[in-house]
Amino acid sequence: MWFDSHCHLDSQYFPGDAQAAALERARAAGVEGFVCIGVGGAAAMREAVAAAESDPAVWATVGVHPHDATSLDAPLEALLREYLAHPRVKALGEVGLDHHYDHSPRDVQREVFARMIALARETRKPLVIHTREAPLETLELLTSEDAREVGGVIHCFSEDRAFAERALDLGFDLSFSGIVTFKSARAIQEVAAWAPLERILLETDSPYLAPVPVRGKPCEPSLLVHTAARVAELRGISLQELSQHTTANTRRRFDLA
Repeated sequence: MWFDSHCHLDSQYFPGDAQAAALERARAAGVEGFVCIGVGGAAAMREAVAAAESDPAVWATVGVHPHDATSLDAPLEALLREYLAHPRVKALGEVGLDHHYDHSPRDVQREVFARMIALARETRKPLVIHTREAPLETLELLTSEDAREVGGVIHCFSEDRAFAERALDLGFDLSFSGIVTFKSARAIQEVAAWAPLERILLETDSPYLAPVPVRGKPCEPSLLVHTAARVAELRGISLQELSQHTTANTRRRFDLA
């Protein structure tokens, strides 16, 4: 059994019956658990929660992505609080900083990220962190805002070992996506080989970042098996051992029954 710890299943990516078909293909490939990420506004949050309500193998998160930081207002924050009390919503995220696209001003990203960390601490939910081209700023905010109190996941890990060591010390697990299969991802591969086995997760980030050998195509949860094969190879362990640990790690981190 594999567990996709981070996938986007919104109707904008999987319209109509496409979501159900994608989950069926995933199960046929041995992927039997899914954390569906609800970001991108109120509609995306509702869809993630609805997916979790309709399928016992799916759980949800809700949050304000750094791209959408300028969208956080009182009604959206009220909806976040409502959903964070839902029994199928297991984390707050993805939230963080993105200094690659800068779709929201950096000062607004920082302000909203700090508010999200405070909300996670208030609601006792782990955080799912998005960080791109902002490693030091991300670590600084996680530290200064006491994110260690709830911990969480560094989603789509794409930094180096120095970052990984600090993130682990702050109580964050490391989740590896299809990027770890890319030839150029040497620093990420080093971390995937080195990180404590009880602190790593696997994800697709579907519909993004399809792994080798299907790189460049739309990603979906069934493709997690390619990422898993590469991580097992890097660590020199069996697929069974990796499956057992990463599934247990995901269940522990998100407090899943």
